[in-house]
Amino acid sequence: MKRLQQAPNLALATLWADMLSGAGVAATVQRAWASSIVGQLPPDQGLPEIWVQDDTQWDQARRLLHEWQHLPHHRWACRGCNEIVDGPFEQCWNCGAERD
Repeated sequence: MKRLQQAPNLALATLWADMLSGAGVAATVQRAWASSIVGQLPPDQGLPEIWVQDDTQWDQARRLLHEWQHLPHHRWACRGCNEIVDGPFEQCWNCGAERD
């Protein structure tokens, strides 16, 4: 078992661990509830952590997490409604049309 990364909050830690597990990399969240004792520990010691169960999958997990954290950023105009869509979205939030 090897530590992959600290997360800024429990929601992201859980999301990342679930996404890794869905991609075939067994991952768990450690220190999930340590934030409740941050006043008695340094703040960085209370952050949740993502751990990879199989050390041989650590490089794969690191690459996947990096890809998810650095999604391509696009700015495009929807052909269906002319709405400007900004971010890593492939579908218009307003009318549901797919990006070209």
